[in-house]
Amino acid sequence: MEERLIELETRLAFQENTVEELNEVVFRQQQQLDRLAEELTRLSTRLRPLLAAADDLPAA
Repeated sequence: MEERLIELETRLAFQENTVEELNEVVFRQQQQLDRLAEELTRLSTRLRPLLAAADDLPAA
């Protein structure tokens, strides 16, 4: 019985560690996604006037 309890405690500790590591990965990925979304917004804001100006150019 004691051996079984030790095995369960060991598994639980491993799973808790795994969940914590996965949470850290997800957190870092979310930060990265947030930065990419901000950069995409900045690029889109800069590109919009250039596209509008290109639309105003006479066709070649």
